[in-house]
Amino acid sequence: MTIAFVNGQIMLPAGFRDDVCVVLDNGRICDIAATAPAGARIVDLAGKKLLPGFLDVQVNGGGGRLFNDDPSVDTIAAIAAAHRRFGTTNILPTLISDDLDVVERGIRAVDAAIEAGVPGILGIHIEGPFLSKERHGIHLESKIRALEDRFVDLLTSAKHGRTLVTLAPDNATPTQIERLVAAGVIVSAGHSNAAYEVVQEAFRAGVTGVTHLFNAMSQLVNRAPGMVGAALESDQVYAGIIVDGHHVHPASLRVALRAKGPRRLMLVTDAMPSVGSDQADFLLQGRRIHRDGDMLKDGDGVLAGSTLTMARAVANLVDQTGIALDQAVTMASAVPAEFLGLAGETGSIAIGHRADLIAVTDDFTVSESWIGGVPTGIDADSTAIPG
Repeated sequence: MTIAFVNGQIMLPAGFRDDVCVVLDNGRICDIAATAPAGARIVDLAGKKLLPGFLDVQVNGGGGRLFNDDPSVDTIAAIAAAHRRFGTTNILPTLISDDLDVVERGIRAVDAAIEAGVPGILGIHIEGPFLSKERHGIHLESKIRALEDRFVDLLTSAKHGRTLVTLAPDNATPTQIERLVAAGVIVSAGHSNAAYEVVQEAFRAGVTGVTHLFNAMSQLVNRAPGMVGAALESDQVYAGIIVDGHHVHPASLRVALRAKGPRRLMLVTDAMPSVGSDQADFLLQGRRIHRDGDMLKDGDGVLAGSTLTMARAVANLVDQTGIALDQAVTMASAVPAEFLGLAGETGSIAIGHRADLIAVTDDFTVSESWIGGVPTGIDADSTAIPG
């Protein structure tokens, strides 16, 4: 059935339009037209904004569930459903550093979820355990290990979707990075104490991303630019950034945006089980994580992911930088899609793209979302941006 979204503020790649409608056929956008075609089923947006659905490449949990705790189709479905309430239509379920049998189970679970048609699952993000012990952050130091050649087969074993691996360039070799990239893995640098020169070598070997810029990495100082300096300097490498007001100071955020621009900086949440849940605390690999407002910390005060949603990240970005709303939304949709090599598939309201869409009110409350043109039936009463 042909479907036409009318009477809305439509965010197209060139900006917002209120004089067009979006026409879908078989789950994809087939036209951007002045009027709805005859016989189309009409979706009246009643003045709401129609945006591309958000795409989050770093989602550890949601809805009271943590991917590491139970790498299963059921957990993946529950996490994705929790984030859809806040405008995220596509995710990479993310494993933090763990034993390799957990990594294997996570890869198999994501393959099974995609085969089962769980909506909004684009692949898997394996964040560790091939990280730097000096910059392990909330990751258990006991789980961290060097990348060995024999582990490459595991990291390239997914049958479906995208595989994103975060590793420390000081705990892997350029040759290993080249092997991963040649097998189709997207490699991001993070949780690393690597010197600027080592990071540059990793970029040349095929690293195309930096995981949660500024956090858990060698910093920019006058004679040692570190990973932060390498990331800010590069006009090719993408960088994820957590805009929750706790992980990154607004001034640092503005510097990053000026250095990289909105087409190489992408919003991520690093979300934990508390998103879409009212739980006050939870266990992370045996450690009690406490929620204090919209901040998560362990008993030593170390930040432990976030309670951030992508809707809140977009709103925070606008508030903290003054960037236009359509550019902020692009950093939560089209830019991560480009990073994953999905620019022609999702992330924008454009002809030929899958109809992954959200409708939001003027106060940025998500009232409905669609994945492949299918409404997800979110509860509009629970979708206001938290906190």
